[in-house]
Amino acid sequence: ISPVHEIVLLGLFQSQGLSLALATLLLLSYTAVLLGNLSIILTIRAESHLASSPMYYLLGNLSLVDLFYTSVTTPQMALGLLSGHSTIPLGECLAQLFFLHFWGCIEIFLLTVMAYDRYVAICQPLHYAAIMGRRTCTRLVAGSWLGALVHSLIQTLLAATLPYCGSNNIDHYFCDVAPLLGVACTDTSLVEILVVSNTGAISLGCFLVLLVSYGVILAALRHRTTEGRNKALSTCTAHLMVVAIFFGPCIFIYTRPFSTIPADKVVSLLATVVTPVLNPLIYTMRNTEMKSAMRRLWGRWVKAEK
Repeated sequence: ISPVHEIVLLGLFQSQGLSLALATLLLLSYTAVLLGNLSIILTIRAESHLASSPMYYLLGNLSLVDLFYTSVTTPQMALGLLSGHSTIPLGECLAQLFFLHFWGCIEIFLLTVMAYDRYVAICQPLHYAAIMGRRTCTRLVAGSWLGALVHSLIQTLLAATLPYCGSNNIDHYFCDVAPLLGVACTDTSLVEILVVSNTGAISLGCFLVLLVSYGVILAALRHRTTEGRNKALSTCTAHLMVVAIFFGPCIFIYTRPFSTIPADKVVSLLATVVTPVLNPLIYTMRNTEMKSAMRRLWGRWVKAEK
């Protein structure tokens, strides 16, 4: 049996007309992700009171991660549909797997850190400035990057050490651990257990921490005034919506034994394409302060152009 040097992504095989429509949709989605997240980053950097706020510092980092996360798969999928070229060298496939898990894991950790930020702001408001100082925020973000790096290295090394031979077809849109292991010509049971233990534990563990954090927050809000409760719920609701649409697909894909089902491809598209598009909309549409800052920035830009 000959060794595999290229992977064929069967998920990209569609009729020519449908391929063009899907590629156009993907490129439009990618453009929306770029514009939305860049707007958030530029607005936070332009407004000093936002740049100095821990909440918006973390949001700016989340937007930056979203840009890279969706860039790992969406452009490649769109180009594959337009060109009809759906093969990818095994080395590039492993690199895509690494960066997919790297940026995705950073996002998981950042969303958890943002929940902690909201917990401190609501449950310990008098100590918020001392607890969530810039140094602490920087360390939490750096810790998220380091943890994600360790996670993705483990995932990639587990996949890279396997022999691949025979059929090189995977029924997916991009390279991920589960579909790639289907090409391995050896028993992958142990690797599957290690991968599920690693990724599944991170996804489910962080999700449970988030649930506990917001349970404590909701309990604390019962004693607030209506105005204070509504203001706190506004920022928490936006974060919870992002958590739900991001963690849902991750938990569905990575916390069960590797068995490919048709829903996997739909859920993967939801995680890598739809969620990054929705994140900027959720954080701006439900945040009065962010919308006002964006309007001021737009006004200054228009005046400068004149």
